[in-house]
Amino acid sequence: MIQSFSDLYTAVERLPRAVLAVAVAQDKDVLRAVDNAHRRGIVNAILVGDRTEICRIAGEEQIDLSPYSIVHEADREEACRRTVDLVACGQAEMPMKGFVDTSVFLKAVLRRDGGLACGHLISHVGLLAVKSHGRMFLVTDSAMNIAPTLAEKAAIIRNAVTVARALGNDCPRVAVLCAVERPDPKMPATLDAAALTEMNRRGEIGGCAVYGPLAMDNAVSSKAARHKGIHHPVAGHADILLAPDIEAGNILNKSMEYFAAAEKAGVIMGAKVPVVLTSRASSDAAKMNSIALSVLTAAGMRADGNSVL
Repeated sequence: MIQSFSDLYTAVERLPRAVLAVAVAQDKDVLRAVDNAHRRGIVNAILVGDRTEICRIAGEEQIDLSPYSIVHEADREEACRRTVDLVACGQAEMPMKGFVDTSVFLKAVLRRDGGLACGHLISHVGLLAVKSHGRMFLVTDSAMNIAPTLAEKAAIIRNAVTVARALGNDCPRVAVLCAVERPDPKMPATLDAAALTEMNRRGEIGGCAVYGPLAMDNAVSSKAARHKGIHHPVAGHADILLAPDIEAGNILNKSMEYFAAAEKAGVIMGAKVPVVLTSRASSDAAKMNSIALSVLTAAGMRADGNSVL
């Protein structure tokens, strides 16, 4: 099972190169990430965007563009649309968001006429390596679903489990995070947590072990779980941390990055293919990690017989 980004790269470098289509590629961190991924044998790339700007930035960063195809499109919305078209028609295997608003990019990904939607809920799955724990955690959903319903939380879990399986974890442990450990009618998230636990017990959410409500300490610290008398295989050993809403998920994800210096990656799941989507403020390292995670996840989906173009 993959427990570090070093493990991730070892695994993904054994795979055939994937073809990545990059929307609005005129950004130095995007170009660095794509070029580093190409030089490590992970991807070939089609760069969609303003050719003049792409060439200017590449020159400043001393990036050789000769290995890449460039599709000139100065309009950002149209560049996103053309990027998705490349994936939909089989010329590329997955799309990546470059220097463009997420809403513009996702509009192209999810459009009805030729997009990549397949009727599933889309959600963000973050992969963070926390040095103090010596392992990785999947955090979801910190970017897409504002206030997910019970059914949507179940779908978010399923998306995260797909990523976990690609990382070699055949039965990930899912902690449904709340502020307390017992269901409380005044705290709806705790009622959802108990319902998700029961859904898992009945087999409605398969391929994982789900338990909640769990506070953050009881999810990741076996000592804290024992101290509070919580005895469950998930307690203290969570692999997937399910946030109750986007605010909690976003704060958790960024706190792990900025306070705990966690190395990170992220992927959007629920479309026909994994989607490489990072913040425009993310470093080239985080963007490259996200490319590697998406390539590995796509390979895992193919191995499991899931929909990948």
